[in-house]
Amino acid sequence: MARAVSFYLPQYHPTPENDEWWGPGFTEWTNAARARPLFPGHHQPHLPADLGFYDLRLPEAREAQAALAREYGVEAFCYWHYWFGAGRRILERPFSEVLATGSPDMSFCLGWANQTWTGVWHGAADRVLLEQRYPGPEDDRQHFTTVLPALRDDRYLRVDGRPVFYVFRPEELPDPAAFVDRWQAMAREAGLDGLYLVAEVSDLLGHGPRYSRVAADGFDAGVYVRLPVVADRAATLRMRLLRKAMGGPEIYPYATELPRPPVGPDRQLLQPCVYPNWDNTPRSGRRGLVVTRTAPDRFESHVRQAVRAVADRPSDQRLVWVKSWNEWAEGNYLEPDLEFGRGWLRALKRGMTGG
Repeated sequence: MARAVSFYLPQYHPTPENDEWWGPGFTEWTNAARARPLFPGHHQPHLPADLGFYDLRLPEAREAQAALAREYGVEAFCYWHYWFGAGRRILERPFSEVLATGSPDMSFCLGWANQTWTGVWHGAADRVLLEQRYPGPEDDRQHFTTVLPALRDDRYLRVDGRPVFYVFRPEELPDPAAFVDRWQAMAREAGLDGLYLVAEVSDLLGHGPRYSRVAADGFDAGVYVRLPVVADRAATLRMRLLRKAMGGPEIYPYATELPRPPVGPDRQLLQPCVYPNWDNTPRSGRRGLVVTRTAPDRFESHVRQAVRAVADRPSDQRLVWVKSWNEWAEGNYLEPDLEFGRGWLRALKRGMTGG
């Protein structure tokens, strides 16, 4: 049976940084709630149903999320984890409390979102908010020491006994192979059986992966992350010219078939990623990208295809990554909404179990 791991965004509680950058009380709900339709048939805003506009500082909200996730077959949350170098972090409170309290009793892993924060979501791409830096091996050790209590937690997601650690932008590491070697060595020194290191292989519109050295750099697996659309270069160029002329977002229909990774030396190491939807106009407005014709039954078909894609792998390695649990301002979430209720969750469960 395949194992569903869903990315989890901790951007649902106020922070001093967000207050300074975007105004008092800003959270991801601010973007989601103020979104408006930008073209005929464009469904916005997407609004939460069962869980409401939660605040992740509340343990009750985190418990309710976990209960829903477990009910519908999500094995683990992959919490986005921010480490900008030299101990600089942000949005760490929800996971820190999950770790400290032992609650909720649900499996998890960490995904290092190693990317500079800019104002790109709001039309200010040149505005650097937090720069991602890589000071060197000593910073790696400080980083590893910080996450070690999580890696030792009984709830931590493991593959073949090794804690899973996900790297969002491996291509931005100064030396990915050296990073892998250092982190594996530190894990063994700490008494672990090593790590199960996973690299994101981003290929947003299918024009070629940003990173293609999963095996060569020593990662244990990669996750092929591509929007669920058919967008060859000619179609993309036409869409972008149309957007420039008409002033709207890029628009692509949801694909019938789950996008497959290109043939290459890493293909056997790549795990699938499925999207229920995508619409980042709440963040990016008319500069955004919208996937249309989305519905739970289409998502379910992609989940079934993803499960088949990993069926011949060892049971522990049959990971299906879901983007995402709660990315409301990107339009990719499993949580109940006012349009489909629990439809996305039911589709995931049917797709994962074949029911």
